[in-house]
Amino acid sequence: MSKVSGIFGRTAKPNKPSVAKQNAARKVTCGQVMQKPRVLSSTVTMDRVLTTLTSRDWDHLFLVDDFGIPVGRIHAVDMLKLIQRKRVNRDLAWMQSVEASQLISQPPMQVSSRTPLLKAAALMITHDINQMAVVDHEGALIGVVSHAIVARHLPKFIL
Repeated sequence: MSKVSGIFGRTAKPNKPSVAKQNAARKVTCGQVMQKPRVLSSTVTMDRVLTTLTSRDWDHLFLVDDFGIPVGRIHAVDMLKLIQRKRVNRDLAWMQSVEASQLISQPPMQVSSRTPLLKAAALMITHDINQMAVVDHEGALIGVVSHAIVARHLPKFIL
């Protein structure tokens, strides 16, 4: 490695996280940093989902069953796409009779509260998702982690 002289004649060293910081980053779990999830029952209507998303200015929410188990995640963009396909003379009355669970094609990605945040971040990147459900030992939704949470908590260990 070549030495680079700084402005005061000191040798510049590249910033490299210490081994202790690297190990500490691996120990941060999803349960320590998760946020409260945005949740609705899977039996609500599409109209209720749309009303909730818009009135609370949310971009997504999780649908859960009677036991709190996540059955799906609905993103605002998914709702807009569905409305565009189903629109007939701007009549949205159909939304009041269709259950939101019909929009779900597969269960949401989820991790345990004990899962390292680094692993959750890798899963989100690999599967191209912005948020991931955090579940307890019984599978009930207890929180959510996102790219924003990763960006908020991991840089202090890396830089």
